[in-house]
Amino acid sequence: MTRSHAPQSRLDRLQEHLRNENTDLVNAVDSYRDLDSIAHRIGLMPKGESYANNISWWPLVAILGTFSAGKSSFINSYLGLPIQETGNQAVDDHFTIIAYGHEKKIKTLPGQALDGDPRFPFYRISKDIESVAPGEGTRIDKYLQMKVAPSSLLKGRLLIDSPGFDADEQRSSTLRITNHIIRLSDLVLIFFDARHPETGAMQDTLEHLVRDPIGTSDSEKFIYVLNQIDTSANENNLEDIVASWRSSLVQYGLNAGKFYISYNKDIAIPIEDKDVWSSYEKKRDQDYAQIMDHLDSLNMLRSYRIVGGIKLLANDIEQKAMPRLSNAYRKWRNRVLLVDAVLLALLAVATFTIWYRNGGQLSLWMLISSAALAVIAALGLHFLARRMFASRIARTLREHDFGDLRAAFAKSTSHWRSLLFSNPAGCSRRAKRKLDDIRNTSEVLIENLNTNNIDPSGRSVEKPTEEPVTPPIARIVETSHRR
Repeated sequence: MTRSHAPQSRLDRLQEHLRNENTDLVNAVDSYRDLDSIAHRIGLMPKGESYANNISWWPLVAILGTFSAGKSSFINSYLGLPIQETGNQAVDDHFTIIAYGHEKKIKTLPGQALDGDPRFPFYRISKDIESVAPGEGTRIDKYLQMKVAPSSLLKGRLLIDSPGFDADEQRSSTLRITNHIIRLSDLVLIFFDARHPETGAMQDTLEHLVRDPIGTSDSEKFIYVLNQIDTSANENNLEDIVASWRSSLVQYGLNAGKFYISYNKDIAIPIEDKDVWSSYEKKRDQDYAQIMDHLDSLNMLRSYRIVGGIKLLANDIEQKAMPRLSNAYRKWRNRVLLVDAVLLALLAVATFTIWYRNGGQLSLWMLISSAALAVIAALGLHFLARRMFASRIARTLREHDFGDLRAAFAKSTSHWRSLLFSNPAGCSRRAKRKLDDIRNTSEVLIENLNTNNIDPSGRSVEKPTEEPVTPPIARIVETSHRR
């Protein structure tokens, strides 16, 4: 199979899985195909890439926090399995992706299983790591690992456990992966240790986290969990502790999202005052139930995020990529045309000068040779100007979620493309009409999701509850290892 056919085949396989497991998203794959086609023509993505590879087609839950904040204990308690090692010190410096598997034992796969498979949301993450930490991109197993576990609660979703924020080593690479995870996740649980009243160990990471999400629709997917709260039961000052932490977090801009308290019931030691302990248990159970409600709604939210992302991506291409690319291309084209005009003027002056010095008479051979030399010189200067101006302007462009503007600009300014084109490659009225069609399709898909989830009249027959589906990728990976 050639590289150009590979993305189509992957999307075909994805669509086949969705027909069996989530029919709401089957038509969404076709919309991503259409977006890919436009991006390929513009040059925002190479032929071997797809926007569908940049999202997760099943829910992602990111679990972040400091060392000893109780992240691993929460995961083990939630899944009912000893998947992650626990302790007061750093016990795992990997980002661990936890998926469902049919076998009874827990398996650990290397980071290459994630970096090299386009069906995972960490496809080619090594490239991002390399960009911020040269030499580290080839050591992907140092940053990522995958665990496959037989917990039914993992069906239809992935959990991501992060190393503690207070790891100064590999800071840039860790933040790059963290940012990638947050962007893709449907739910982000950030754990704090109630035994430590300050968030100093997390300061720079918190500032990094809130730089983009706060003030956007994504801010509501953050859930802040004040863990180990049982250690304060003897002081009976739960409200004061919670208020103090809320105030501390607001300093970092974390004033959006939900805030809950928690502790591990399996290791908590009740205090003698039963009334106080009962109030702690009640609050913990209420908050834990709400966290579980968030987790239970992930499949539906993921469908809306994928379908809604189609319209957002179409808007980004038309309202961000095309205008920026057009401005850069227009600036480049005008400069090259100016150079060409100057060259033509100089050529005319040189021709007249030669003609004048020869008394208004030129031999055929002199005429041909002079014209040839002039054309060669003019073409050389023309292509030199094209390359020089393109190089300078390209430095002002960069890669975005919607694609690589610099690569698209390089395609539009390549030596084989004529200056007669007034617009960059792919930025045509036809492309804009196609983007309108894609947006309309996205709205229809949203309507279909609403039809399946909303029934104001109450006339629809309630569907029986179905068991959550297994993430297709997790099942495929597990099957391949059994072979």
